[in-house]
Amino acid sequence: MLQIDTWKRVLIWLVVVAGIMLALPNGFYTRVETHNDAVKALEAGGSAAGLSEQADMWPTYLPSGLVNLGLDLRGGAHLLAEVKVADVYAARIKGSWPEIRDLLREERARVGTVRLQKSADDELRIKISKPEQLQVAASLIRGLARPVTSLSGAGARDIEVSVEGDVIIVQLSEAEKLATDERTVRQSLEIIRRRIDEVGTREPTIQRQGVDRILIQVPGLGSAAELKSIIGTTAQLTFHSVVSRANSADAPAGAGNYVLPSLDEDGVFYVLEEAAVVSGEDLVDAQPDFDQNGRPAVSFRFNTTGARRFGDYTAENIGSPFAIVLDSEVISAPVIQSHIAGGSGIITGNFSLEESTNLAVLLRAGALPAGLEFLEERTIGPELGADSIEAGKLACIVAFVGVLVFMVLSYGTFGVFANFALVINVILIFGLLSMLGATLTLPGIAGIVLTIGMAVDANVLVFERIREELKSAKGPARAIDLGYEKALSAIVDANITTFITAVILYAVGSGPVRGFAITLGLGILTSVFTAIFVTRLIVVIWFERRKPKTIEV
Repeated sequence: MLQIDTWKRVLIWLVVVAGIMLALPNGFYTRVETHNDAVKALEAGGSAAGLSEQADMWPTYLPSGLVNLGLDLRGGAHLLAEVKVADVYAARIKGSWPEIRDLLREERARVGTVRLQKSADDELRIKISKPEQLQVAASLIRGLARPVTSLSGAGARDIEVSVEGDVIIVQLSEAEKLATDERTVRQSLEIIRRRIDEVGTREPTIQRQGVDRILIQVPGLGSAAELKSIIGTTAQLTFHSVVSRANSADAPAGAGNYVLPSLDEDGVFYVLEEAAVVSGEDLVDAQPDFDQNGRPAVSFRFNTTGARRFGDYTAENIGSPFAIVLDSEVISAPVIQSHIAGGSGIITGNFSLEESTNLAVLLRAGALPAGLEFLEERTIGPELGADSIEAGKLACIVAFVGVLVFMVLSYGTFGVFANFALVINVILIFGLLSMLGATLTLPGIAGIVLTIGMAVDANVLVFERIREELKSAKGPARAIDLGYEKALSAIVDANITTFITAVILYAVGSGPVRGFAITLGLGILTSVFTAIFVTRLIVVIWFERRKPKTIEV
């Protein structure tokens, strides 16, 4: 018999009401979110009447999630950056010098004294006082080589050691360079994502392009320059031993050392050991703070490894200065007064409160392993998005009206029921988009338009099946019941294949393709629900009240 249990009816209407409640905030908040310029004008003393009143109309205890608009609809910033992977080679090879120096010093009786010569950035040139022991020293250094940590470099070692004349040359192996490139780009991707997330930006597109390039698109951001200021700073924090002070950047530093300027003191330079005592990689937290004089500062905390190194160094060098270096500038060079245990400290300088907060964000997100070169930058204005939204609205309205008219003309009263379910279907799509925090793009609007056309397919199958059953001289109740029952397998099969396509598009696609796949997939789920459950429930309620002897479909 044509009937639906009470609990099923209640559940169906609860789902519909939940979808409506999730979708409704978009009607109340859309203007507030997309009129940032008006809000800024209000803050500057101008007029933005009506915006705050709209926001106040929606109760705070109800769902307030919004559909995020993509870069093509909302405007925003677009950057294409190239990671300078070669810069990491120099840091990587120079970082190995203290370990090599300590090893050879332990063998001083055999190899003599050890001296580092001036060399290219991506190699170490080491000279010993007993040239006849060059091969012995080279063999000792080769013992420091480690396996390359990548599948492509399986079995290879990270450094290559050769002898040229009376000099030992240490370089990174090709396998290690390839592995370093991969690690550097992956790490840059993650740190860029964390930095953008730290400032609360929602739904950015951050993806790798080619070998060493990264595409960054952030909807709603005012300009590409603003985006560059968030991600472009390397924010590399290191702690170095101070060799001496200098009066110019051209002062002689000696092998293994370099000269860096002071951030706050004009004309002051420091000669530092290139190998860092502790690096920012060992930081686990950084927060804006105040020093003992109430001036803005940044407090930091190391992990276990960094805390041990920092503690050992301060214990062994009481009375000596050490430098805190941020992006090749000495922030401060205090004298170590006592053993600093616990792995925490504070960075002071001539910071404003905003600068200390931004520095804490950058340090907390992590240091970029290499610099970025911006090959392409664009600021996309919201005007293009507004035009796209209007065109999308027009397409949706035309498709919607066309489907409504067709269903009424073809199926009469049952077509009206299908149209009501179609309206609920579109509302449910926006409700799901709001709940999931998904991004709506221009291809996503195309997916909604396609869904509007596809949503009535299931109803067409059911109604045509009901017509066939009516021709077999069955009663209207039995014909409706059999129509839904026998059309179910065809509806499920047709929509499953389309849903699989949407899943594949989402898995292998990116950007606009994913936007289309999201709305198409959600549209399939909602259209099946409305066709199988909502439309049937409406037909049953109508039939129970009217109890017609005959029906026309």
